[in-house]
This record gives sequence, structure tokens and C-alpha cells, in this order.
Amino acid sequence: MQGFGSGPSRMRSGTPDSMRSQSQDIALHIRSQLLEEFRNSKSKKYELKDIAGHVVEFSGDQHGSRFIQQKLETANSEEKQMVFEEVLPNALQLMTDVFGNYVLQKFFEHGNQMQKSILAKQMEGHVLSLSLQMYGCRVVQKALEHVLTEQQAKLVNELDGCVLKCIKDQNGNHVIQKAIERVPAQHIQFIIDAFHGQVYHLATHPYGCRVIQRMFEHCTDPQTGPLLEELHRCTGQLVQDQYGNYVIQHILERGRPEDKAVVIGKIRGQVLQLSKHKFASNVVEKCVDYGSKQDRQSLIEEVLQCRTDGTYPLVTMMKDQYANYVVQKMLDVVDEDQRELLVNKIKPHLQSLKKYTYGKHLIQKVEKLLPLIHTNTTNTTNTTNTNTSTTINSTNDNGSLSSTLVETLNSSDVGTAKSTEKENTVSHLNSSPVKNGPEEKLC
Repeated sequence: MQGFGSGPSRMRSGTPDSMRSQSQDIALHIRSQLLEEFRNSKSKKYELKDIAGHVVEFSGDQHGSRFIQQKLETANSEEKQMVFEEVLPNALQLMTDVFGNYVLQKFFEHGNQMQKSILAKQMEGHVLSLSLQMYGCRVVQKALEHVLTEQQAKLVNELDGCVLKCIKDQNGNHVIQKAIERVPAQHIQFIIDAFHGQVYHLATHPYGCRVIQRMFEHCTDPQTGPLLEELHRCTGQLVQDQYGNYVIQHILERGRPEDKAVVIGKIRGQVLQLSKHKFASNVVEKCVDYGSKQDRQSLIEEVLQCRTDGTYPLVTMMKDQYANYVVQKMLDVVDEDQRELLVNKIKPHLQSLKKYTYGKHLIQKVEKLLPLIHTNTTNTTNTTNTNTSTTINSTNDNGSLSSTLVETLNSSDVGTAKSTEKENTVSHLNSSPVKNGPEEKLC
């Protein structure tokens, strides 16, 4: 299941046909003759030099903008300089233009370092307003990718005091994410400081949950440590939140072993309850997938324990619209012995499982595993029989079993019977029900 927050950035390299120019667009109300000819021509091949004096107008036109973008990718230094000199006086306007912003993005990609630096300088004093604007935020992101560290720091510093505003904005949150990804940690401490005391509110916000994931990915341990402590105090609530669950999944996928262990500790004792929850079930899956072998074992043992009413959590989970995915994940990642245990417990319920539309995937998975488990069991039996046969065929010179060997076999049989009886007793003692752990306290 795809984790939330790992989706595409708002920056796009093309220009959608459905977009229409806003009042602030550079494109002239009346197209020049050159632009009209360009738009209508199907045979003439245009070069950048052919639009000299009209670069700004072309940048504000859908087709003209696309033409300049394509040419900048392979243009020589003279052609780039010609385009640069024309767009520079109108750079701020083009940055917020529906089509012009793409031309500026291309310059940050393919211009020389001097051109990039001069363009970024045009942003100074306007970084916040650009970051909150639909098209401007894309140019700011691109600038942060391509300018030198000193200029990166100068640009992002303009957001100091407005971090939370940007994070909760549909455009600004992408700029904060890019700053965390690209700007050295020492220059974005003010962003981290803005998180303190706000972790729960950010993790449960549709944009904030993305930003906090980037922070855990790219910031240093001293920066993230206090925030992780704050997060762990809210784990019980976050796993059941439509956005917060993605943050917890992220910790399980990419976090430190000690942080994963804390999360799994909060899940243990509530596997059935949380597996049946629409959002928390995603977290339980990740616990099974990314937990240690010991963690995985404890989670499986929990769902195989008989409850006071004689039912098994596993059987309930099989028939639940969300929990059945947790069972499928368990079958995918467990070792052979655990898998055989799970399949044998599921097998008697396959017929009743067919009544549920969401049970078909689990049925298919189990039916594929059954022959493999049967083969493994058969091989084990054959190996045991072969070893016994080899022992019995160890005879003395006259073809009969030696008295010592007979005594050994008899004592072995008795020992085996005692061992089996002991195992059955231990198994019975271990079948006592597990109580659900206490509910998570509110932050």
C-alpha cells in the first residue's frame, strides 16, 4: 500500500492544455504577427534566434513556452544568454505565470551558475509570496535545487516566522519539503524549531504529514530526537488517523530499530482491534513487514491465541474487510514453520470465507500455499522413515538385530512417548487467552 506523502511534487515539466492564463499572465491580449505565424505554421522549423525580441510574449503563451523549454535543453551559451536577457526584467511576473514559470524552471536547470544566481536574486524579498502561489512555488523549489548553498540559505531564511503557515498551505508545503531535502541542516534549524509542540497537529494534517516525513528522512538525529519522543506519545492516536497513520508507517519503514520497537510495542496486545480499523490496519501490516523476527513472532502468536470465548483472533481477522490484508501480509513474510501453522489454522474456514467478497484474495493465497506445505510435510516424514529404516537395517553378522540395538530402539520409543506427552502439556498451558493491552492515552 502505498505510503501517503511519497506522491509527486507539484512541480511539473509540461504545461497542461486545460490551463488558462490568469490576469497576471505575461501573454499579450493581442498576439504579435510572429507568434500567430509560429502557432499556425506546421512546416517551418523555428530556432531561438527567430523569436528574438519576443521571448517574453512566447513565454506567456502555451505553445511558445513549450517551444522555449525544449530549445533551452540543447541551446548553446549565446542562445541562452539572449533568452536570459529578455526574461530577466520580467522574471518575477513570469514566475507566477501559468506558462512562463516553466521557462524560468528550465533556466535553473540548464542555465550557467551566474544566470541561476541572478534569477534567484530576483526572488529576494518575495520568497514567501512566491511560495504560497500556485506557479511561483514551483520556481522556488527549482531554485533550491540548483543554486549554491549560501543563496539557498538566504532564500529559505525569508520563511522564518511563517513555517507553519507554509506547511499548512497547498503550495507552500512543497517549498518547505524541498528546503528540508536540499538545504544543509544547519540552515533550516528554524524549520525544525517550529515543529516543537506541534508534532501531533502536523502529523494529522494533509500537508503537514508529508513535511514531517521529509524531516525524519533528511534531518540529523539531534534535530529529530525530541520530535520522535513527542511523536511516540501520540502513537496510539496517530495509527488510527487518516493522515497520521502514514507518519507511523514511515517510521516503521525507514526509522531506527529502537523507534520501530517503540511503535510495535504500542501495537502489541491490540493486533485484532487495530487490524479491523481502516487506517490502523495499514500500520499493523508494516509492523509485520518491517519488524524484527522476534516482533513478527509475537504478533503471530497473539492472533493464534485462543480467547476466553473459544475463538481465535486469526479467524475473525480473515473475515474482516481490513484485517484480512494483515493476514495476507503475515503469510507473505513469515518463515516456513510459522506459515504452516497459519495455513493449518485457516484451512478449515476456507469454505465459509467464500461468502465474503474480500476473502477471495486470501483464499487464493492459501490454496497456492497448501501444495507447498504438503510437500514439505511429506519430505519431513520420508526423511524420518529413512533414518529409522537405516537404523533397523544395522544388523549383526548373522543377519539379526543385536540385543543392544533392540534395547536402544525400545528405550527410544518410550522416551519419544514421554517427550510427546510433555509437549502436549506445554501446548495446553500456552493456550491461555491474551488480554488486550490498555488503550493509548491522549497526548
